[in-house]
Amino acid sequence: MQEEQCVELAGQLMAVRARGAVPMAVVRTYGCQQNVSDSEKIRGILAQMGFSFTDDETKADLVIFNTCAVRENAEYRVYGNVGNLKNLKREHPAMLIAVCGCMMEQEHVAEKIRKSYPYVSLVFGTNLIHRLPQMLYRVLSTGKRVFERGAETKEVIEGVPVLRDREIRAWLTVMYGCDNFCSYCIVPHVRGRERSRQAAAVEEEFRQLLAQGYREIVLLGQNVNSYGKNLEQPVSFAELLRRLDAVPGDYRIRFMTSHPKDATYELMDVMAQSKHICHSLHLPFQAGNNRVLREMNRGYTREKYLELVQYAREKMPDITLTSDIIVGFPGETYEEFQDTVSLVRQVGFTALFTFLYSPRTGTRAAAMDDPVPHEEKSRWFQELLAAQEETSEKNSPGILGTVQRVLVEEYNEKRGLLAGKTEGNLNCDFSGDASLIGSFVDVRVTESHNWVLKGEPILTK
Repeated sequence: MQEEQCVELAGQLMAVRARGAVPMAVVRTYGCQQNVSDSEKIRGILAQMGFSFTDDETKADLVIFNTCAVRENAEYRVYGNVGNLKNLKREHPAMLIAVCGCMMEQEHVAEKIRKSYPYVSLVFGTNLIHRLPQMLYRVLSTGKRVFERGAETKEVIEGVPVLRDREIRAWLTVMYGCDNFCSYCIVPHVRGRERSRQAAAVEEEFRQLLAQGYREIVLLGQNVNSYGKNLEQPVSFAELLRRLDAVPGDYRIRFMTSHPKDATYELMDVMAQSKHICHSLHLPFQAGNNRVLREMNRGYTREKYLELVQYAREKMPDITLTSDIIVGFPGETYEEFQDTVSLVRQVGFTALFTFLYSPRTGTRAAAMDDPVPHEEKSRWFQELLAAQEETSEKNSPGILGTVQRVLVEEYNEKRGLLAGKTEGNLNCDFSGDASLIGSFVDVRVTESHNWVLKGEPILTK
């Protein structure tokens, strides 16, 4: 059956089962920005099939959970929320429930869904979104459950319809998968190996987004710095950025996530010389001790990381830096953890995303000895937060009185304030009219609270 036929027939079958004139769908997303982007594609496909959307599961004919496998808490939330639909499914037997994404690429998780949640009709993996109409058609036409997974693929599927969440900022995936196999990370196991999109395809979508009025475009990949390595004619990520930056217009470019082992001086040079690339870099270091970094299979040292930071700041004195940190990696000692704390103080990050180590079945770290109790790790965690808070307090006065270019994203009616982000990715609130949403406004900072700013707009007449 051709794809167009399947889209039409699945949509017709779903319309027959719908409680209203139009089938309604809920898409729940867990995890990273890549999952958010994937959910936008899911909604795009469903819209093509004739669905409308709701946030109310009691009104839905189809509920899809797009899951994250990076940490245990996210998995527990999925199990709980899927379980909460059991009674609703009993009341409305025609409703379909689907679970997709990273969790479903793990055999033991998919098997748990199969056995413990018999009212889930469809399970599919991270690289099968484009086949959603065919899978729904099978469920609807046969009445049988469908389980399809398949992270290992070399394909890059272009042309999947997208229904975006926002009108100002857009996610633009440049590559899929990961080849790094950090010992704690499940991502390469559930998203497959690295596959880069052709530079021409990325640039075409980039230009389309600008034509549609988007003012900030965020380039996505599990490790954007690996972009282009597997292309027939390799293109570095720095070169891709250079090409995109050359497109005329008033807009911003951001990207995530950067792996320090693949971050290059060329990347920093392109950022520094660009017209549109934000001087803001998310560069996860995960741990500040070299032995722990080796056990994590990160591929760089503390010294290499600090060299990159130093070079970035030489080229871009105004750069803001954020990072990810894992506290309590198996075998990490308190003394080794102190190396992480000292690195935080030395670099002076704008913000940190900190996590207690969460074992992931199938990773090498999950089999390592882990003698430090959770309570002790939690104390380390609080110590790290305190160190970062001190750093933020020291840095905050430096931004007072400066003028920041803010992209206005929303108007808070209760507070009567506009809200947006600076080039450094700091949240900024200021007074103004809702007509400014979607525009860039210069704002003089009057208050600084960690990475939340308040200010006064400088409006030209």
